Amino acid sequence: MKKNNVIKYVVFISGIFLYALSFNLFYAPYNIMIGGTTGLSLVFREWVNISPSLFVAIVSFTLIIFSFIYLGLKATLKTVLGTILYPIFLEITSYLVLYLDTNLSSTLLVVIYGGILTGFANGLMLKTGYTTGGFNILYQIMNKYLKIPMGSSILAINVVILVLGAYVFGLSNALYAIIALYISSVVTDRVIIGVSNSKTFYIVTSHEDEVKELIINKLSHTVTEINARGGYSNKNKKMLMCVVPTKEYFILKEAVLELDKDAFFLITDTYEVSSGS
Repeated sequence: MKKNNVIKYVVFISGIFLYALSFNLFYAPYNIMIGGTTGLSLVFREWVNISPSLFVAIVSFTLIIFSFIYLGLKATLKTVLGTILYPIFLEITSYLVLYLDTNLSSTLLVVIYGGILTGFANGLMLKTGYTTGGFNILYQIMNKYLKIPMGSSILAINVVILVLGAYVFGLSNALYAIIALYISSVVTDRVIIGVSNSKTFYIVTSHEDEVKELIINKLSHTVTEINARGGYSNKNKKMLMCVVPTKEYFILKEAVLELDKDAFFLITDTYEVSSGS
């Protein structure tokens, strides 16, 4: 148990460091606001010449007080480590990047690489269950007391930040920020749930026996029969479910259509399969 906690903290701290590095390496030099307190810090750096690390520290430590009052001790404890370390890492990496030459002349490449690194770092942090605090606290408070869904809270605040960024730094910077946020969100999802290496087929066919024969004897996979009822016809039907490696996706799909061109099937990504034994 202690070993798992150590690994969790190492992963979380690594995620914080990479997140801070990506900001100072790809976003801060180009005034690309990616949302949150870090993105907002660029506006205040422009207006009052305050460093992003100091701005983030002030806002984060203010919000952690609100977290304790409105969210309780248990939720607040999950943000304390990130609240302390993130501004420190922002300051450290602001000097570290002086010795790193990315040599990127294209702003588009900057946001692509930045989005990938930010997404990877964010995914590492989210997998541990801890956060860097900041506006994450504000999102939770809005969700708890205003009944605003977390996704809507994040979207609303980040839209305000992006609009402010467009006003201060120009529309093109805001558009680049949107690209970076999209790439970051995709990479974050991949880090959290992994890359799908299997596909699950749900098949309704009038050639049930032939399809079962194909799956079991030719492809060497198991198949499960599920009782189903047509919503329109109200007729009882059998639905076949099976999981195949992604590399066999087209093989099974084409084979089923060859047996029954009118077959109905649904295909989904599958990230984990457990036998339960």
